[in-house]
Amino acid sequence: MASSMNSQQLTDKVCVITGGAGSIGLATARLFMDHGARIMLADLDEASLAHAVSGWDRDRIAFEVTDVADSAQVKRLFEHTVERFGGVDVIFSNACNMGVICPLAEFPEDEFDQVLAVHVKGAFLCCKHGISVMRDGGSVIITSSVVGVRGDPGAYAYITAKHAQVGLMRSVAKEVAARNIRVNTIHPGPIANEFQRRVEASLSPVMQRDAGAFFDQTIPLQRHGRPEEVARSVLYLASEQSSFVTGSLLMVDGGMSA
Repeated sequence: MASSMNSQQLTDKVCVITGGAGSIGLATARLFMDHGARIMLADLDEASLAHAVSGWDRDRIAFEVTDVADSAQVKRLFEHTVERFGGVDVIFSNACNMGVICPLAEFPEDEFDQVLAVHVKGAFLCCKHGISVMRDGGSVIITSSVVGVRGDPGAYAYITAKHAQVGLMRSVAKEVAARNIRVNTIHPGPIANEFQRRVEASLSPVMQRDAGAFFDQTIPLQRHGRPEEVARSVLYLASEQSSFVTGSLLMVDGGMSA
């Protein structure tokens, strides 16, 4: 008999994934579907979403163009999910943007506001509107970052947002525990994807060295992670394998935060 770790862990569970057209969102959607889930993908770009789901089983996956910083749009996302699939069991709040990297005195306030709107308000709205229609026993996973447990100069908006998500997670986890709903954050380190390449392209001139190579030197496992490795950790938090885990931070950073 196959072990529970190898069997389908999300059979008929309905999972909403924001930031769904990005590498981590798509890797998670693929893995969730392999484990029997039904998926609602959300992102800003309709063309990217349509391309992402082409060739997939459209009876088990749908998409919704959503600005996660817009309350009405997030509410509609969850309403449409319930209409399409009958409920919500898992929320993976994964939408992201980066903003600029520059000295504090030069940091533009509009950039700061935009980054917090996506990461913090977006996660808050997913919790607010999603948990209200979620079945008891569900799971909420919020993508934070390794920088959500540390500080570095320059990326003021992004790092502030990633810390704020932890406070949100811990507060929501205590409120919804009575419904056996678990809420956790996941904290990837540098991941080999387009988002990280843009970050490193911005950092390299500031550091006057190759930022990607520098990160590999500071990570004990000496490499960037892969989206699929993050997805497997999200699966753990989404499934009953983590049935006694809530209010927690899961580091997926190759030891970078150790």
